[in-house]
Amino acid sequence: MNWKTLPALLACATAPACSLFSTTPKVPDYGRPLAPGAAALIELGPDERRPDMRETWTWPEREEILPALERSISWTRSKHSRQFFPMAGITHERALASLERFRELLDEARNADEFAAAFDREFTVYKSAGWDGQGGGVLFTGYCTPLLPGSLVRTARYRHPLHALPADLVKAEDGTTLGQTTDAGLRRYPDRRAILADASYRDLEIVWLADPVDAYIAHVNGSAFVQLEDGEIARFGYAGKNGRPYTSLGKELIAAGRVAAEDMNLAAIRRWAASHPAEVESFLARNESYVFFTPIDGNPRGSLNLEVAAERTIATDKTLFPRGALCFVETALPGSAGGTQTFSQLMLDQDTGGAIRTAGRADLYLGVGPVAERRSGATRATGQLYYFFLRP
Repeated sequence: MNWKTLPALLACATAPACSLFSTTPKVPDYGRPLAPGAAALIELGPDERRPDMRETWTWPEREEILPALERSISWTRSKHSRQFFPMAGITHERALASLERFRELLDEARNADEFAAAFDREFTVYKSAGWDGQGGGVLFTGYCTPLLPGSLVRTARYRHPLHALPADLVKAEDGTTLGQTTDAGLRRYPDRRAILADASYRDLEIVWLADPVDAYIAHVNGSAFVQLEDGEIARFGYAGKNGRPYTSLGKELIAAGRVAAEDMNLAAIRRWAASHPAEVESFLARNESYVFFTPIDGNPRGSLNLEVAAERTIATDKTLFPRGALCFVETALPGSAGGTQTFSQLMLDQDTGGAIRTAGRADLYLGVGPVAERRSGATRATGQLYYFFLRP
């Protein structure tokens, strides 16, 4: 599932491709694409600091890591996964062996120091090429599964639908939208405005929300848990998208002078929408992209069809980085009770950032519900992204 992550609300404009040998801009452009043929992963030099892995071995950490790690191993063992390798110079065999050996070290090491020493002996550490193609850093943003009030039938209060996947939407094997099948052949799929105006989509309405911004947030996150009036929770995950380009609501509001750039976050968008309800739809209509949903059991799944895990799943550009890989993120995140906190821990690259087309951006999945929504909407911090693979 290619999630439309919440950071797309706040995404930087994508810069034109530029050479690694050109003058580096003074202000980092995290949307800057890599030059053609440039490496997405850069091996750390002998004098560069490696992430401290001792905390990873501790039991609270292992308890969270092992289920997510097992999901990556299971996916990478599948025949289906082979088509996505080699990626960034990493072969399928090396990717799988790295995951399996890392699990063995977690199980076999007798203490944190022994684990860290074995890791340093056996694993090569790479960093993302980052915004400048030279390891200059990554902009991290967050996404979540919002908990939204809604109804399975349309009412006076609940008037904004989420749609099931149309039968005429054609996808490639990797989930990329190819278009709409018609009697005349394949054509580009209709945009958001056309879908909402077309009566033929009314049979596909699977849940109704009270607020158009709620529906929009469900779209950019690619999943939603909906609390019904009887207290039950209906769960919806990503089914597909129309393949049209995404336009950031946050960026449009800044350009129009509705919200100051320094104040932009999800809370600011909600405040603006509550104060200017007559303007909301006109701004939402600027975005051609549209996401379709399906009822799910359990937690939402990422683009590898694996359940995502709070603060363990990362979403990146899968044309650049190996699927399912071990990652380590160093950045800062909003705290659950406010303020910011250092974030430095192991994650797994199990999802695709819908608005990410660069090595300088990554999205962190932060969980379910209002706290996760607040934190993900306020997450916008720089840092470093590392990948781990067994030494060749």
